[in-house]
Amino acid sequence: MYAHERSLVKRLENKPFALLGINSDPKDVVKKAIKDENLSWRSWWDGGDTSGPIPTKWNVSGWPTVHILDAKGVIRSKNARGKEMDRTIKALLEQMEAAARD
Repeated sequence: MYAHERSLVKRLENKPFALLGINSDPKDVVKKAIKDENLSWRSWWDGGDTSGPIPTKWNVSGWPTVHILDAKGVIRSKNARGKEMDRTIKALLEQMEAAARD
């Protein structure tokens, strides 16, 4: 999954797109993954399990969980992966661009 996320960040670097990560693995595992997997996006550690404040608020019971939000912060997709994720993000970016032209 990291390879796909890296490609999204690179491909969309000049677009209104942000990838944020929340992780509840042990801190040493998180730090190693950030270094070894070259994770360049913002990522937070949230307490070592899914009972931390972020997964609790977002009703996350396991990892990985993916939420795609629109520009207003509304969840538009849950757990999209691969091409489905790409299509969802592309559609949201196109909607934003169309709204900006109007």
